[in-house]
Amino acid sequence: MYEEARAPAESVTAALHDVATLGGFFVLHVGGRDQGWHPLGPSYARGFTDLADAVARRHDTREPRIDVSIAHLGHAARLWSPALACVLLHGIVPDLSGLQRADEGPALRLPRPSGRHADRLPDPAGALYEQVMNHLRTLAAGLRVKIAPRLLDGNAASALAGAAHALLMARPALREPLTDLTTELLSTGRLVGTGVITGPDLTFRRRSCCLYYRAPNGSKCGDCGLAGRERA
Repeated sequence: MYEEARAPAESVTAALHDVATLGGFFVLHVGGRDQGWHPLGPSYARGFTDLADAVARRHDTREPRIDVSIAHLGHAARLWSPALACVLLHGIVPDLSGLQRADEGPALRLPRPSGRHADRLPDPAGALYEQVMNHLRTLAAGLRVKIAPRLLDGNAASALAGAAHALLMARPALREPLTDLTTELLSTGRLVGTGVITGPDLTFRRRSCCLYYRAPNGSKCGDCGLAGRERA
């Protein structure tokens, strides 16, 4: 579908390499050796248990749902950040269907980069939404711990807003198109009703909580829906 919109592999590679210079969650590895990487499908089917276990060790948690939520939130940020930046900076919606994960850790890789020119798609925001949310739906289906679906939706929205804010701080000239795209995404599908943008710098207030405040040394995040309430 939309073959006429397909971007050359070298253009997708160049775009992903460029946005990776923004650092942090914007890094999405492209190509290279296959050793050390595996398809995301098996990780999703296992509910990211290894990453959740790593969260438990790092934060000394006693509630598995905290570990799963934080691992889910981090993965959502690694999906949204490079994809959003590629659209805004290079006009390309990357195809994330072939994503792989590092054998050790949460890093992501596209072994064979592909994508589509956003301006040749009938609904670029919808295409971007599906690329990211397809992954998060599959991960949610494999989770071994019961997590409220709207908490996971809130994680997805929080990760999107966090990526947008970070991109705005790095590239202030993108403010108008970035604000428009982020607002449209937050008005799409399962992101509807998850929270609101609260300022011109794309600060966000979600209506749920990622549960990090329940970790022994945790706290409420800046966009937490529980901010201002007593700890339960």
